[in-house]
Amino acid sequence: MRVFTRFSLLVLLAGIATSVVTSTWLPAHYGPELLLVGSLLTMGFLLAEQLTIDVDVKGVGWTISFSEIPLVLGLLTVPFEVVLAANLLAGLGAQVGRRAAAHVAYNAGVLCLEIAVPFAVAAGVNAGLAGMAPMWFGAAAGTLTSSLISCGFALAALHVLGGGMRLGAGARLGVRTLAVGLLNTSLGLTGYEVAVSTEWGWVLMALLCTGVLAVYRAYSGLLRDQRDLETLGDVSLSVARSGQAAIRRPSEADSSGPESSVAEWAPVAERIREQLNATRVVLRLCLDPRGEVSTLVAGEPLPETAPREGASILRECPMLQLPGSHVRSFRTLDASEDIRLALRRRGAYESLVVPLRGTNQMLGAVEAHDRVSRWRGFGRADVRLLHTLASHLATAMDNRRLLARLRHDAYHDPLTGLLNRTGFREMTHEGLRAGTAVVLRIDLELLTTVSEALGYAWGDRLVVAAGRRMREEIGPDVPLARLEAHSFAILLREYSRQQAHELAEHLRAVIAEPYPVDRLVVEASGVAGYVSAEPADSEPAEHDDAEIDVDVLLQRADVAVRAARNDADGVRGYVPSMGQIFLRRFQLVTQFRQALDSGQIEVHYQPKVALPDRRVIGAEALVRWSHPEYGRLDPDEFIPVVEATGLVDALTSFVMERALVRVRDWLDRDLRMSAAVNLSVRNLADESFPDRVSEALVRHAVPPELLTFELTESSVMADPERSLPVLRRLRELGVILAVDDFGTGYSSLAYLRRLPVDEVKIDKSFVLGMGTDLSDMAVVRSIVELGHSLRLQVVAEGVEDDAARDKLVQMGCDTAQGYLISRPLSEERFEAWLQARTVREAGSGKWYGEGQNVCTTCTTLTLRNQSHV
Repeated sequence: MRVFTRFSLLVLLAGIATSVVTSTWLPAHYGPELLLVGSLLTMGFLLAEQLTIDVDVKGVGWTISFSEIPLVLGLLTVPFEVVLAANLLAGLGAQVGRRAAAHVAYNAGVLCLEIAVPFAVAAGVNAGLAGMAPMWFGAAAGTLTSSLISCGFALAALHVLGGGMRLGAGARLGVRTLAVGLLNTSLGLTGYEVAVSTEWGWVLMALLCTGVLAVYRAYSGLLRDQRDLETLGDVSLSVARSGQAAIRRPSEADSSGPESSVAEWAPVAERIREQLNATRVVLRLCLDPRGEVSTLVAGEPLPETAPREGASILRECPMLQLPGSHVRSFRTLDASEDIRLALRRRGAYESLVVPLRGTNQMLGAVEAHDRVSRWRGFGRADVRLLHTLASHLATAMDNRRLLARLRHDAYHDPLTGLLNRTGFREMTHEGLRAGTAVVLRIDLELLTTVSEALGYAWGDRLVVAAGRRMREEIGPDVPLARLEAHSFAILLREYSRQQAHELAEHLRAVIAEPYPVDRLVVEASGVAGYVSAEPADSEPAEHDDAEIDVDVLLQRADVAVRAARNDADGVRGYVPSMGQIFLRRFQLVTQFRQALDSGQIEVHYQPKVALPDRRVIGAEALVRWSHPEYGRLDPDEFIPVVEATGLVDALTSFVMERALVRVRDWLDRDLRMSAAVNLSVRNLADESFPDRVSEALVRHAVPPELLTFELTESSVMADPERSLPVLRRLRELGVILAVDDFGTGYSSLAYLRRLPVDEVKIDKSFVLGMGTDLSDMAVVRSIVELGHSLRLQVVAEGVEDDAARDKLVQMGCDTAQGYLISRPLSEERFEAWLQARTVREAGSGKWYGEGQNVCTTCTTLTLRNQSHV
């Protein structure tokens, strides 16, 4: 601006010098009539300046006006000094009235040159063409130079301000300016000749001027409308592009500041400033969810006293106190004291201010300060344009906020405000492209108990609290997600496995700290698993992959969490062997139903022998799976998987049906032997299970006392309120109920008295240790005595040698089961074992416990002298 100030002073000096020289050179004729003519010329110049066509090019504005008409009339009628005075009074008076003092020097110099040079040119042309051309010829030539002077100095000012035009564009602008000047000059000369030489010529002159003015105004309006439409289109496109950029991807930590978003609005502010031809446009936008205001300035910088970032719009902009969304125009001349103070703080004399109001809140404001054009301030067209632009901006910002909210809801969990699974997947994709990353998954445990005791709302509060604790520990820039229920995931960039393990242990300890709930303190725990995107954690076939799927990483982290539940410290890192284990379990689950139908699942039998007479009184039905790919599977591998997936009902029904078929076959062969079937937790929680058992007994015509159900203490105590009614109904059917693995769980006198059972089975771990551990022998003896005191049959499983059998006989144990007698055998081998290892004896009254009669027509099987297989 200092360069332009020096340039303005030079223009002023040139104008004064030219005026002085012209005044000295040209003769002056003064008379009383000149006062009236001078006043009329001044009014003519003022009127011409009010009816202008504004041209704004690269931030520099000037006007194409009708000033050539009063100028050519002045050249033909009055002395130079009168025309110069009229032009200066009209031009500077209008400018000073609008307090546009910044350009007074430049405009005064141009005003002087626009009068002095045409008079000099007109005098020179008339002197050179004396007698050869009419007098108006010199006046026409001088008037045309006035238009060229205005255009030339405007281009010079544009160059000084650093926005120079190309030579071709400048030449075209000069030609158009000359064309407009020629038209105005012709109009003025024609009107002068008509008014002088024709009666009532001034009437024709008035009609002609009115028509030309109408054409000019229509053209100016069309030109302005076209530029306004272009501006609206540009602004809408800029807002749309910035909005698309702003919501392209989810925020990592939901705390990104408004600065990056404000920069996207710079083209919008600059486009508005260019169209309004303002020295400055200020955008104050509420882009921050906390309501803070961000300020963007296009054009001249704001003074130090102007309101800055973070200020409240209504507090710092008293111009917006009025309701509605209309444009307010303020000038220092007629404004109230607080408005004048606000304008002075902004370094402005005139301002257009319009609020940006959304559906339910203030979105911001637009301020336009001081029009650049020479004399005219902001007009009605500027007000209409700014109002339309503000409406478009407010609508665009509202839509943008709505899209941002929809985008946020799509990528964030509504309960905690953290990323959801979709958002975490997007962030993890970005993290994998940026470099190495570790996916850490943490599960909050025991929430089911809390929810049942306090309600699910309190469980949700614990989830929110756990997420807040982890956010405070890892910081705002680390992506944290709630995947589902009580499971969280964290993306760790540039973390080693050791660092991830240490962080997992720390976070697990943090979320395990007590949670205050009103007057209660709720305890919780957590397990953590992590997986690295490096090849060390990838399957061998994936080492060469350019990119690892995010879902694969999440699945592996979940596998690590499951493994961590069996770890002492509750933290595990994923290794490929885990994937193989869980893949195998998944295959077993999906193939189990087909295995039942295809005969892969078999029932084996392990005999049970009464002590001390060695009578075979029954067998325990045990399930076996011969897998076509994995071979013979251990029951401890597939039965827990089957139980966890809800397929155990099908398995229990299958074993029970095969056992009842076998019992019925024994009865048909005059052998009274029972079969024992194991029950799971799910069976005891199924209220319809006793009905299915009753129907199966009737269908196979098997006495209920020949069917035994074995259940563990833990399965009953998992939900005793549901298990006990089922057990009582089974007891009412007449089936035998046995407690398996007695001595390892809740074993107590009160426990046995509560359960409606007929038999206890001593866990094999105590029976195997009787020969070497006196405490195990004491436990076995205690169980035998306890069972007999409650009139229960006692079965010892795990009998593998004669010494153990003899000790059990001495203790009075009723039944033995174990490898000393036989391993579990398939149906065919079990029948062969019966034939080879037993002898038939006639029925001998009572057996298998007190009060249970045998069929006197049936025979019993007694072991031969061989004691083991």
